[in-house]
Amino acid sequence: MRSGVEWRLCWENELELSDHIELTEFFRKTYGPTGAFNAKPFEGSQSWAGARPELRAIAYDASGVAAHMGLLRRFIKVDGVDLLVAELGLYGVRRDLEGLGISHSIRVMLPTLQELQVPFAFGTVRDQMRKHVEMFGRYSLVTVMSGLSVRSTLPHARIDKPPTRVEDALVIVLPVGRPISDWPAGTMIDRNGPEL
Repeated sequence: MRSGVEWRLCWENELELSDHIELTEFFRKTYGPTGAFNAKPFEGSQSWAGARPELRAIAYDASGVAAHMGLLRRFIKVDGVDLLVAELGLYGVRRDLEGLGISHSIRVMLPTLQELQVPFAFGTVRDQMRKHVEMFGRYSLVTVMSGLSVRSTLPHARIDKPPTRVEDALVIVLPVGRPISDWPAGTMIDRNGPEL
């Protein structure tokens, strides 16, 4: 881990308004270069884009927020089979620290995942991150799955769009309390809520 970077694990109700404002600026700067639409949810003091996390791992250095990963416990369905997971998402790293990596975020979260006694951590990433995620998967217990569809609700009901969307995404699964062999077989994952 880079020197000068300190991780803070905090529950959502521990964040002050100033924390949300700092995170909002971090996400606008991190997600904005990937497209203006990606930075749009982070307006004012809203430091989340879809579902609101319940726990956050936030890395800080002398320049402020360096990296972030959110966690939300929820039940998903894999081809109709209910499964408790800790969804990991809302991931970002400041551009000058891109080597910090998702592996550090998960390593910081792992003891908490074990305390929460969830069977699996679960997340999705865009196909553009395939090489990065597959490289990470070679050196950890993370399994990367492709060829799956993930159905999510939109964060807000709108009259001009359907209430759900289906995406083909890379699915990341980390066994926490059960072995990966216990992950249900299936090609459709229902998130039953908005993406984290």
